Amino acid sequence: QVQLEESGGGLVQAGGSLRLSCAASGRAFYNFHMGWFRQAPGKERVFVAAISSRGGRTRYADAANGRFTVSRDNTKNTVYLQLNSLKPEDTAVYFCAARYLRGWGDDLPAVASGYDYWGQGTQVTVSS
Repeated sequence: QVQLEESGGGLVQAGGSLRLSCAASGRAFYNFHMGWFRQAPGKERVFVAAISSRGGRTRYADAANGRFTVSRDNTKNTVYLQLNSLKPEDTAVYFCAARYLRGWGDDLPAVASGYDYWGQGTQVTVSS
């Protein structure tokens, strides 16, 4: 079991930046791949970015590539999502998710079903 808590969301103007954090507690953090997803009102939850358990691999959605950066600090049990050059269409609730490692070389899923634990989300609103 692992508990996840996101923070860092808020209201920002288009072109601005935010840094989201997701603090984990419970089982050993380094045994989990971590992902970020977002969900806009009336839409499905979609993949944003993911990072492997030791931080050596990352994966991004096309909409995030070049603007968002995922990172983690295993000494702080925290994963981050740096959001730059924000656009109104980035407005959504952002969720972090944890995937317990299935084994060496485990994939970094880009689908919600690939993750085992979820946080409650943090709202990001980008005004035009």
